[in-house]
Amino acid sequence: MGRSRRTLPEELLLLALDPATGTTAQPQSLDLGLAGAQLVELALAGRIAPDGDRIAVVVPRPTGDPTLDCALELLRRRGAPVRAVHWIGGPRLGLRQTYLSHLERCGMVAAVPGQMCGVLPTTRYQATDTAISREIRARLDSAIRTGVPPDPRTAALAALAHAVGLGKHLYPGNEGRSSRSRLRDLIRHDPMGGLVAHAVMDVQNGAAAPPRRGPAAPGRPAAPGARPAPEPAHGVPMQPRHGSMARAVAH
Repeated sequence: MGRSRRTLPEELLLLALDPATGTTAQPQSLDLGLAGAQLVELALAGRIAPDGDRIAVVVPRPTGDPTLDCALELLRRRGAPVRAVHWIGGPRLGLRQTYLSHLERCGMVAAVPGQMCGVLPTTRYQATDTAISREIRARLDSAIRTGVPPDPRTAALAALAHAVGLGKHLYPGNEGRSSRSRLRDLIRHDPMGGLVAHAVMDVQNGAAAPPRRGPAAPGRPAAPGARPAPEPAHGVPMQPRHGSMARAVAH
């Protein structure tokens, strides 16, 4: 995959950055959205494909993007298709910081050190190339305004933006109500984006993990039709932090 193209996780993160405060909107759900955006990007690259409500690796060849390839390898190691909701609901330690650091290295954002309550060190991120953010936003605005089915990448971005709650950040207030509604409707234009977006919303609604069944007593068979509890999904491992380990990242 050529690095000249921004990935969906990068675009979703740029959409979420508040230009005034340097913080990210919807930080908790955004982490889920970034994990989901990785799945959509891998699908667009032809590495994975939906299998019902599950995700199957179809081409394990690396993409050339280290963060995406880490996710691809973890999916490959599972050996069998994994439910999207279980994958997205798994731990995602450091994923947002990984993408913020990447955007900083690429010159798309700049880290601005500061302090919280005058004591705790924090870091905020300001977009340095606002033209990029405007281009991403313009694609969504065009899809919403014209009603023309967007390309799969834009449709998936819209689905993820809706799933993580960015609609009220991008189109606030009563005047943005119709735009938020149309943003939600764009979810139907990309099957993979729709699958992932619904999985993100299911995780937020507490549907990531079904109730676990206790092990059958010795000598007593398991209940008919009972399935073993799914193995917890694994996310991208914690990335090493650069600079002071005490630096807090603003949410």
